[in-house]
Amino acid sequence: MDLSFYKNKKVLITGHTGFKGSWMCELLLQQGAQVIGYALEPPTSPSLFETLGLEKRITHVLGDVRDLKRMLQVFADTQPEIVIHMAAQPIVRESYRDPLGTYETNVMGTVNVCECVRRTSSVKSFVNVTTDKVYLNREWNWGYRENEELNGFDPYSNSKSCSELVTSSYKNSFFGGESGKMQGNGPGDTKGRVVSISTARAGNVIGGGDFATDRIVPDCIRAAEKGEDIIVRNAYSTRPYEHVLEPVAAYLMIAATQYGAVEFAGNYNVGPDETDCWTTGDLTTLFCKKWNSATGDEIRWIDRHDGGPHEANFLKLDCSKIKNTFGWSPRWNVETAMEKIVEWTVAYNRGEDMVAVTDRQIEEFLRSKE
Repeated sequence: MDLSFYKNKKVLITGHTGFKGSWMCELLLQQGAQVIGYALEPPTSPSLFETLGLEKRITHVLGDVRDLKRMLQVFADTQPEIVIHMAAQPIVRESYRDPLGTYETNVMGTVNVCECVRRTSSVKSFVNVTTDKVYLNREWNWGYRENEELNGFDPYSNSKSCSELVTSSYKNSFFGGESGKMQGNGPGDTKGRVVSISTARAGNVIGGGDFATDRIVPDCIRAAEKGEDIIVRNAYSTRPYEHVLEPVAAYLMIAATQYGAVEFAGNYNVGPDETDCWTTGDLTTLFCKKWNSATGDEIRWIDRHDGGPHEANFLKLDCSKIKNTFGWSPRWNVETAMEKIVEWTVAYNRGEDMVAVTDRQIEEFLRSKE
């Protein structure tokens, strides 16, 4: 996992104020990259973005991915070489409350980013980050592969399926498909220009600094900090859980490798090994064990389904393609990931230097053996 490629490279990240985006910014800063972020205000308060003071350490631009005119100007002003698209409405339950806003952000936002890539000649590598939920979920016991049907059930998942199709259409229509050569004659088109484009479908990410609602680990932390029982609404749902650094580093690996070698561009699942597909209840039990050990508390969880909207019961990814293509494999299992989450959270609650804590965890991750 040599990411020294990024030294002095201009990397534009959409959604940089979010949880995954903030971890990516910090990792890129460690590698000496010139980071440009385009996003709305942080989605939570507190936020990892604010905790790490990233506003003053990168080129931070507030903007909506639905605003094509503004985003085109940012691309023109900064001339990025690599683009990582992570801006999204990422919560399943919120997508039921606001399906229109979810589709506008996740579909038209992707159209706008693709259009900016098309019109900006400096861009050589583009990765669109989607989700494991893009697949038509048949609730089967084996992992979904990259050639499976895309048809997410709920508005969030389905909008991300659409985002995949938008990216594929732009890739085939304007970037020559797998050859990577431009086809169109629209604004900014350059004959013979090579742009490598991939999509990456990640499982459920966990890690320190996630303050979101309706996500199991942040919900566990909030309950534990209040000394309350943890309420679990889907205790028997199985998910592929992985530390946030696993997909973040994989996205950067894909973007770096395809930068000068378009044959590596494609669609990739980025998930944990099969042993790290856990039920929500088992994951919560693990959190309680690690939290109680670190703090001396005695927290527990309660199974209480709240009759909420449909969510998949079983999701698992087959990650053979990324393993065979790049020799990639996960570095931290779920137990290690949970140790790092509790370590980060305890340090945060003690008022420690969280840039130093986060950097240390990144360094430990990059040094760890696959």
